[in-house]
Amino acid sequence: MDDDELAGLLKRFGLSEKETDTYLAILEHGESKASTIADAADVSKRYVYSISEELEERGFAEVDDHSVPTLIRPVEPETVIERLTDSVEEIEPELQSRYTTTERSGEQFEVIKSRQTVLKRIETLLSNAETEVTLSLPAEILPRIRSTLEETVDRGVLVLLLLGATEGDQDIASLAGTASTVRTWDALVPTMLTVDGRHGLLAPSQILTTSTSDTRAISLSQDQLVPVLAGSFLANYWPTAEERYVTTPRDLPCSYEGFRNAVFQIALHRATDTRIEASITGSAVGERDLPSSLSGEVVDVRQSLVRPVTSTLPIENAFELEVDGERYTIGGTGAFLEDYEAESVTIRELEE
Repeated sequence: MDDDELAGLLKRFGLSEKETDTYLAILEHGESKASTIADAADVSKRYVYSISEELEERGFAEVDDHSVPTLIRPVEPETVIERLTDSVEEIEPELQSRYTTTERSGEQFEVIKSRQTVLKRIETLLSNAETEVTLSLPAEILPRIRSTLEETVDRGVLVLLLLGATEGDQDIASLAGTASTVRTWDALVPTMLTVDGRHGLLAPSQILTTSTSDTRAISLSQDQLVPVLAGSFLANYWPTAEERYVTTPRDLPCSYEGFRNAVFQIALHRATDTRIEASITGSAVGERDLPSSLSGEVVDVRQSLVRPVTSTLPIENAFELEVDGERYTIGGTGAFLEDYEAESVTIRELEE
């Protein structure tokens, strides 16, 4: 270790550049007069007297002002290290008791170069999903992440899975349980993942299919960009792919924080001619005068998550409630065409 590296380490303990130079001079000269230290450190004699007292308080040096002239000597380095270690160990519990973990905010981007890191990131994001996942990736990767997908579905998360570069007819039985609904496409689609509208990953699929690929993946956590990525998935890729598997409707009643998940289940139940009702909490859109909660029969649904498509736009997800003879359209977060922006939805079978 050279002098610059040693000086850099000492500065981490609060020593300024001049203090560091003075302390190193004291170490090198042993017990010395202030004038000797001043010449070696290229500082004034008065400064040596001042800083030596501070170094003594910190346990780095000793000042013998009973002798004439005053002598300054270094404390044994082993003793200095012991004192520093004791101080760090003493302060650590206090720091921990005052530490509050806060989620990082703002834009977060990461470039990923390794195939294995991309796969691990996909599995980690899936494992942490709470409400909704959109995922497109090469069909050959499915066995690698199958168990993680199944666990995600079992937690009640809506999983829209698009498999690209499929060869021939995909075995439908092999797709069961891997997602809420699965679609396939003969072409190699980009690898895209969004989770809960907050976390996303985008990469050329070659990074997963070719061990020698020099392509890169981008991982992002940004509330404004991830929904755009999900919108691209739903508008540009999902409508073109062939629907190969759709799960059965969940038992009722069930509640959802993720609006698309609620719409998906409503569509499944209506396809079985089950009459259902929904209770909604949220807020009115615009200047409409509506209460903070609504309950009524679901009389229509507009969506393109599962066939048959009933929406006019690929990313439209909404349903209509009849409440005391009046009809209200319900949308999710950011709704502006509908009457109501829902925060949570509970659906149950309508009692005749």
